Amino acid sequence: MARLLIVEDEAHIVRVLTLWLTRHGHQVLEAPDGASALKVLERESVDLIICDMNMPVLSGAELAREVREGMKLGLPILMVTARCDQGRIAEQLAPYKVKLYPKPFVPSRLVADIERELGAVVREGGA
Repeated sequence: MARLLIVEDEAHIVRVLTLWLTRHGHQVLEAPDGASALKVLERESVDLIICDMNMPVLSGAELAREVREGMKLGLPILMVTARCDQGRIAEQLAPYKVKLYPKPFVPSRLVADIERELGAVVREGGA
C-alpha cells in the first residue's frame, strides 16, 4: 500500500481520486493547496503526489519547485491541469521531473499511471 498526497482545491475531484485510490489499496492524504501540502510533507512521508496546477495560495508549479529544490524530495509528482497551454506547462515543469496529466481524466487510467510510477520507484530502489 502506498501513501499518496492529493493536492487539489476542487472537492469533487478529491472525492473521485480518493475513492479510486483507496479501492486500489492506497492510503490517501489530502491538501487543498500547495502551502497546505508543504505542511503535510513536513510531518508525513508519502510515496507520490497528485497535484493540480492552478490552486490558491501556492500553485502546483511552485509546489513542485519547493518539493524538489527546497525539500530535496525525489518522489513522483503527477500534475493534473485543465489548462490548454500544455506545452508551455510541460516546459515549465521539466526541471522538476513532473508528469503532466490533462483534465478531464479517466480515473482508471490515472490510477494505472500512478501504479506504474510507484512500480518504477520500487524498481529504482526508492524515491
